[in-house]
Amino acid sequence: MHAYIRSDSVVSRVIAGETLIVPVRKGVGDLSSIYSLSEVASSIWQALGAPRSKSEIVQWIEEEFDADRQQIEQDVSSFLAEMCSVGLVREMGASI
Repeated sequence: MHAYIRSDSVVSRVIAGETLIVPVRKGVGDLSSIYSLSEVASSIWQALGAPRSKSEIVQWIEEEFDADRQQIEQDVSSFLAEMCSVGLVREMGASI
């Protein structure tokens, strides 16, 4: 299994219950590219504080939210794909 983790080139903060992510480019925050996360996305982001496989993230979300496992798997897959495509999350490639 591949592991996913937050990129080193972002800063995130929870402000008034909302997770905000700011990419950092050349040592400066890119304020034109601030990301605001939903409650579920914030939980996925929290899970990515350490390397985790997709199945571990799905289990993390399943324990926190009362939702259909198939829907959680779709949401986690979509989140990881989108965050990887914009460089906020990286796939480590190594098995965990």
